[in-house]
Amino acid sequence: MKKVAVFVDVQNVFYTVKDSFGYHFNYTAFWDEVTEDREVVHAFAYAIDRRDPRQIGFQQILKTIGFEVKLKPYIQRRDGSAKGDWDVGITLDMIELAPEIDVAVLASGDGDFDLVVSKLQDKYKVDVEVYGARKLSAASLVQAATRFVPIEGRLLLSK
Repeated sequence: MKKVAVFVDVQNVFYTVKDSFGYHFNYTAFWDEVTEDREVVHAFAYAIDRRDPRQIGFQQILKTIGFEVKLKPYIQRRDGSAKGDWDVGITLDMIELAPEIDVAVLASGDGDFDLVVSKLQDKYKVDVEVYGARKLSAASLVQAATRFVPIEGRLLLSK
């Protein structure tokens, strides 16, 4: 049985799926798909902590499914924009776990991950499956992945 680690960039998945389809991501269907016939070493969902009751409930659902939820504080800038970026944290966790796994599953379309995806394949011989919204996933990430899986069909929740 192959060992897998799962890494979900929650903000990226939320916004790309919402912008692409107007729906939400089906985390249960995703979990069932990526863990079938595999031993889960770790599964992380990286999110922003806004201390909002709805988000707290959502994070509890993620925990119930099997994810460890990692939170960063929500930062509101003076100009009104917001920041909540997990790219470095996700990258570090992927590299740290690489010696323990056969497959890494990354749910994100962020092109910043193309380098770590290549590193996991080249240095650690880890297959990397990337799940992302097809039209909003970076071409460099799609090309770097061992396998790209578009988020569509059963991976979407209707409103």
